[in-house]
Amino acid sequence: MKAIRRFTVRTVLPEPIKALAPLATNLRWSWHQPTRDLFESLDPDLWAESRHDPIGFLGSVTREKLAALAADPDVVARVDEAGEDLRRYLEDPRWYQTLGGDAPRCVAYFSPEFGITEVLPQYSGGLGILAGDHLKAASDLGVPLIGVGLLYQSGYFKQALSRDAWQQETYPVLDPDALPLTLVKEEDGTPAVVTLPLPNGRKLHAYIWRADVGRVPLLLLDSNVPTNDDGARAVTDRLYGGGGDHRLQQELLLGMGGVKALRIFERLTGCPQPEVFHTNEGHAGFLGIERIQELMAAADPLSWDEALVAGRASTVFTTHTPVAAGIDRFDAAQIKYFFDAGLAPDVPTGKILELGRESYDGGDPSVFNMAVMGLRLAQRANGVAKLHGEVSRAMFSGLWPGFDHSEVPITSVTNGVHVPTWIDPSVTTMAELMEPGAAVGGRWDLVFNVSDEEIWAVRRKLRGRLIEDVRRRLRASWKKRGAADAELQWTDTVLDPDVLTIGFARRVPTYKRLTLMLRDPVRLKRLLLDPEHPVQIVVAGKSHPADDAGKRMIQDLVRFTDDPEVRHRIAFLPNYDIAMARTLFPGCDVWLNNPLRPLEACGTSGMKAAINGSLNLSVLDGWWDEMYDGQNGWAIPTAGDKASAQERDDVEAAALYDLLENQIAPRFYGVPNRAAGADSAGAAGPSFDGPLGVPKSWISMIKHTLSHLGPAVSADRMLGDYVRELYTPAATSGRSARSDDFRQARELAAWTKHVRTNWSQVHVEHIDSSGLSEVPQIGDTLHVNAYLNLGVLNPADVLVELGYGRVDDSDELTHTRIEELEAAQNLGNGRYMFTGKAMIEHSGPFGYTVRVMPKHEGLASKAELGLVVNAG
Repeated sequence: MKAIRRFTVRTVLPEPIKALAPLATNLRWSWHQPTRDLFESLDPDLWAESRHDPIGFLGSVTREKLAALAADPDVVARVDEAGEDLRRYLEDPRWYQTLGGDAPRCVAYFSPEFGITEVLPQYSGGLGILAGDHLKAASDLGVPLIGVGLLYQSGYFKQALSRDAWQQETYPVLDPDALPLTLVKEEDGTPAVVTLPLPNGRKLHAYIWRADVGRVPLLLLDSNVPTNDDGARAVTDRLYGGGGDHRLQQELLLGMGGVKALRIFERLTGCPQPEVFHTNEGHAGFLGIERIQELMAAADPLSWDEALVAGRASTVFTTHTPVAAGIDRFDAAQIKYFFDAGLAPDVPTGKILELGRESYDGGDPSVFNMAVMGLRLAQRANGVAKLHGEVSRAMFSGLWPGFDHSEVPITSVTNGVHVPTWIDPSVTTMAELMEPGAAVGGRWDLVFNVSDEEIWAVRRKLRGRLIEDVRRRLRASWKKRGAADAELQWTDTVLDPDVLTIGFARRVPTYKRLTLMLRDPVRLKRLLLDPEHPVQIVVAGKSHPADDAGKRMIQDLVRFTDDPEVRHRIAFLPNYDIAMARTLFPGCDVWLNNPLRPLEACGTSGMKAAINGSLNLSVLDGWWDEMYDGQNGWAIPTAGDKASAQERDDVEAAALYDLLENQIAPRFYGVPNRAAGADSAGAAGPSFDGPLGVPKSWISMIKHTLSHLGPAVSADRMLGDYVRELYTPAATSGRSARSDDFRQARELAAWTKHVRTNWSQVHVEHIDSSGLSEVPQIGDTLHVNAYLNLGVLNPADVLVELGYGRVDDSDELTHTRIEELEAAQNLGNGRYMFTGKAMIEHSGPFGYTVRVMPKHEGLASKAELGLVVNAG
């Protein structure tokens, strides 16, 4: 029989152990090992059956068992102690509370996905895992942050393989009542509801579910409510599952509905209003429109221009993709259709369309670009690694015409990983490497107190645990593919705990090149089966359901792994998720990453491996480009930009094989380096076994990796960077914009309109110089007078700069230095002379120029308005 209705019954805990309830519902347990150990100790078998889910665990414990636990004084004492520890964690001051009043009172963090734990499957890949780590680190450091996202009824898909190795997707329906969530309710006990108008008189209603991520509340909007029609109920059906109108409605609910949810949460809980709004990728960009609507509909309303200035001042936008195809773009008519329904009744639809219009060289004015809107709605923006910042500045340079790419106002904050989530307890207990949340970075240098033998033993233990997991998952995968038990005895001996183990796991778009390792299958087989220095590889990853090219890559790889000759040395594991990652990262000796440079924004999987003592083998892309130092792993050389795609893959695959064969495997097995000369870490000569067969040189690299990369890749470091470089400046700007009834916002809006209207009048009429010798030489001072026509603008409205330095064959300035020119004389009729000087400090070709830009204390950068007049 099939049930016509379902609901979840929550466990009622006896009074002596009632503290188990908050311990289970607060997601700190997902990274707090003592809490997990407590639940496991209550019933180890049931804990394993529940897949380490405290809510599911408590729901499976019988009343008799609960009563017995409540009668056990030792259990009661341990539960009370754990409950008190959680209370202190939630209430005591932490790092952020030492910063003073300049830091924001509250930050709202919007993201389309959050990877907190496999128990709450609301993530697809790196963006969601990063968002989850952001919230966890904020909690550990005491950052007053509120997360805002969507609750997907099926989460992301579960992956399996067909007999012919084709990816298959299933979408199991989630029951919110069975998840660590609480429904946000009004004071009368009814569910709080967010409502958005839709075309044709329809409404989109959404409940608000709250997850507690340590100290951080996470609000998730759910459209599966009875008052919605079928189309509206399906808006939050699955993560990234639809396109067109479906995706647009998800992003409208996330951005505009998310702000409405925040306002409800503020009203019901009394929490402070966010002073900073952080948009994690363009999916949440409509939050800026909702905030503008609030300001334009206020009792003392702001105009469009004023509201835009006020909203931008306190908004941070993070771009995560260096691939233009990865940005959501909608037809402009589609946007107009939805906003004409009254989503933001006080905001002119034409102004909204201009925010997302690609109105720059090479853009398509007929589309609405979510990243472009995000950048135009935020006064501060960043990429997620130094190289990604450079790529983003070039990628979006059309929004700031006339400026060098280096001057485009997009900075970078390199991603980090939440160490307590991703570090294996065996690594932590090996030496007290860090105290979670105690300080940014932790004491990673203490790894040098650990003996080589102990590190090697821990690494073998972790490798062995991974192999057990691989065998179990591989057997289950083959059974789903239709194999019988009698065919699967070989899975009991897959992989070897004493063989060099390489990991590769990530999403499978084509640019990540899952199958680069198959470029020369004969050579790969030779590496896998080498009688003296064999290699084994564990691979995992999901392709987007609509990406057939990615699915073919998975199929090609799996067909290779199915070969009886090598299947004991290479395995593909379906359904990559957080649970798999916790075993995979610590168990691998080397973490492989070979994207097409520079298409990897950051790539934090290698960071998770590094904090467990794994060495990275990667193309110099994303975070590895800035943190590789020659002693923490290996860099795969890349082909030149002029190489074809096929030539590039050939060159880089050959380099990968060479590194594995001649440097990595010999070092792991503690034998002389096959490569001539110094090895890859810079040590001269061969690397031999130490005592007890321990490869001293390999262990040295592990210690160096942990001590140097540990603090660098920590999400504590990342959050500290966000707080200092983006959140606090944004809060300061927002306060200034709001102060005195938005006086500065009103003034800046009027000034900006005045400058934009009259900027065409500004030009450089003439430049003269003096002070140089007849033959210019080092030490000469160049005096420059620039004669400008500012039209109706005043000298106080502009910044005039002298740019000087070396010049190349095309007269482009390089190694440019900047000096500000001062207004020296009013020549009448809008004409002014500006003057300044520069010292010549090097020989060779030298050049200079003058440029003019708007200047105002309310601007965050001189390029912010995208206006510049260059001499000549």
